[in-house]
Amino acid sequence: MTNKKHILALDQGTTSSRSIIYDHMGKAIGSAQKEFKQIFPNPGWVEHDPEEIWSSQIETARKALWDADTGAAGIAAIGITNQRETTLVWDRQSGQVIYNAIVWQDRRTADYCDRLKEQGLEKMIRDKTGLVIDAYFSATKLAWILENVEAAREKAEAGRLAFGTVDSWLVWKLTGGKTHITDVSNASRTMLFNINTLSWDPELLDLFNIPRSILPEVRSSSEIFAYTAKGLFPAEIPIAGIAGDQQAATFGQMCLEEGSVKNTYGTGCFLLCNTGHRPVKSKNKLITTVAWQIDGKTTYALEGSIFIGGAVIQWLRDGLKIIKHSNEVEELARSVKDNGGVYFVPAFTGLGAPHWDPYARGNISGLTRGTNTGHLARAALESIAFQVNDLIRSMEEDSGIPIKELKVDGGAAVNNLLLQFQADLIDIPVIRPRTIETTALGACYLAGLAVKFWGSVEEIKGQWAMDRRFEKDISEPAKEALISGWNKAVGLAKEWHK
Repeated sequence: MTNKKHILALDQGTTSSRSIIYDHMGKAIGSAQKEFKQIFPNPGWVEHDPEEIWSSQIETARKALWDADTGAAGIAAIGITNQRETTLVWDRQSGQVIYNAIVWQDRRTADYCDRLKEQGLEKMIRDKTGLVIDAYFSATKLAWILENVEAAREKAEAGRLAFGTVDSWLVWKLTGGKTHITDVSNASRTMLFNINTLSWDPELLDLFNIPRSILPEVRSSSEIFAYTAKGLFPAEIPIAGIAGDQQAATFGQMCLEEGSVKNTYGTGCFLLCNTGHRPVKSKNKLITTVAWQIDGKTTYALEGSIFIGGAVIQWLRDGLKIIKHSNEVEELARSVKDNGGVYFVPAFTGLGAPHWDPYARGNISGLTRGTNTGHLARAALESIAFQVNDLIRSMEEDSGIPIKELKVDGGAAVNNLLLQFQADLIDIPVIRPRTIETTALGACYLAGLAVKFWGSVEEIKGQWAMDRRFEKDISEPAKEALISGWNKAVGLAKEWHK
């Protein structure tokens, strides 16, 4: 066991970068967070400035060290968790990006995906990658950059460019451009990675016209990958854990047994079910993904992805301006006794699982003269739970395993009204842990295991503790009426483009 006392987790999310210092008991002792700019060049397009991603992440890392009052020399390892599918391409020689990062929410390649479906490629892609054909994943974003950015194709063919999801970009920057890698969990989100052979797939690379040289080396989720470049911190630190944000949250929630389920209420919502050491195919348009790989053993999961979860609360704040801070939404929603017949489908960038409709658009239906801001706030909160309920039902059918409890985390999991409504809809206990920032915690655990900060997974299992349990508290007819109203509203959202 190392004699160093702390782990530094870098949590690079869709709207902010965060860094947290953890001690041996898995307790956060220092943290820092910084939001960064969201770029919307065209309707349905979402981009980030890669340099701002990096600058915000390294700034919060240094601030977290200061906040924890610990030096870099006391850090045993760095763990990285990141927004997934977001696509970056940079020049290997200069280190300069050639285009903004295209974010996972971006829909610019929806037409490209339609053409792939028309060619009858869905089954082949699904069998190899576990994914549905959708603009959500990295492959079509990467193909778009290579075809639309000046000289990108020529540079890529000459081996001058590097592609990566955000984890790859951070490792590249942390190591001073010496290391170009990703882990299996992030690779499995690109639509270029074969989850059966655990390698980049030549047939898919040919299909998307992606040169092999642009891709990172794929590694496990828990090993010493590299060390930070000299001068970045006062001491060199091993980078030893990498996982996509939802896989990291699943690990942080200690969903280690087959059939265990967690949902993260973040910018989007992501429901993952551990399916053990075998990939399970979905009949309900859920996706099959690599959860993590440790000591040569790969764990898989079924996942349902919701594009707009907590982001709908940000829209109430920044778009409608009916709240000043996101944490005001619960009080506003409680100002009315129910949703007043108002349903809000936040399909701002289409609908994710189980619909996978990139052309659906958001709607607020059931408005009357009696509708007020409280009803809008309540409908917005309820929209998150309705979407999760759709996923729960699909996941139970796919896995064949009745879900006994739902562990929850993420920023919106502090909202008691949301979690009670969630329990009302799914009729399954909703369990909130004491530590709801389980994404960063999962990255911490993966890094700590690699450097023997903890001797085994069993050693860290006991750190998980429950904060509160929510159980169903409405009648069955009331629940069914709510779901019926939601289904009507979803139907309207899906009819918008027809």
